[in-house]
Amino acid sequence: MTQHGFSRRRFLNFAAALPLVGLSTGAMAAAPVARWQGVALGASSQIVLSGLSDAEAAPLFAQVRDEIVRLEGIFSLYQNHSALSQLNATGRLDRPAPELLEVLSMSHSVWEASFGAFDPAVQPLWIARAAGQSLAIPRGDFGDLTFSTDAVVLRPGMALTFNGIAQGYITDRVAGLLRRAGLVDLIVDAGEQRAMGSRPDAGAWRVGISNPAGAVLKEVHLRDRALATSSPRGTVLAGEQGHIIDARSGVSSQRWNTISVFHESAALADALSTAASCLSVAETEAMFAHFPEAELALRV
Repeated sequence: MTQHGFSRRRFLNFAAALPLVGLSTGAMAAAPVARWQGVALGASSQIVLSGLSDAEAAPLFAQVRDEIVRLEGIFSLYQNHSALSQLNATGRLDRPAPELLEVLSMSHSVWEASFGAFDPAVQPLWIARAAGQSLAIPRGDFGDLTFSTDAVVLRPGMALTFNGIAQGYITDRVAGLLRRAGLVDLIVDAGEQRAMGSRPDAGAWRVGISNPAGAVLKEVHLRDRALATSSPRGTVLAGEQGHIIDARSGVSSQRWNTISVFHESAALADALSTAASCLSVAETEAMFAHFPEAELALRV
């Protein structure tokens, strides 16, 4: 499981930094394109909308910013007033937001399917590892957590991180907001990528998958699905250890360099790519059997 402080680089970039690369001048002139760049949970984010000018898209982008701020108020580890920070500080959160419950439910599904490798309760272990401290500390187990519409309750010593799923979740929420506004051709990158419809030239959106050094390993096409990538050594902790920790062993994953996963949900693609970083080929196949829409895009 990963804890990246929401400054984790994700090593995905739109081909040549923009998904509109390769479009002819005529195609660009035929369909207006609006772009937004900002930050979501500490990660650089961007949105491209086909069919709207920047002026027409401005009110929508204002809604996007408000939605990101609202969701950061739930999932951020670095805002003391966020719901997650309050939960970790007190061990209990009454009347949790529906979004928090949804992410808990998805996390539980991936935790079970990944044989416990993906575990949001790895947060205390990650903090110790990042500080170069002994690992002889209580490790969380997602099975020790209880959650309902009434409350989320942690056992003593537990703390959670959603840094292996929340960026994907925010990507989904932003894409959903834009779809409800009537847009059909767009791509959202809020740490993970989710594409809907087509580029202005009617082609699929193009995304480059890069390694930690920034080299593009593969270009993929997205249309009405999401892509997430995890790279264990994308962020290096004390002792030159990778930031993705297998919650089963407490050891930083060393199986793979870069894992990319397709799914209709960016949140699930996010969690599955994180889990797959810790799993063998056979274990990953077994995990994917629980998520039929998941597809491996890259594993190196």
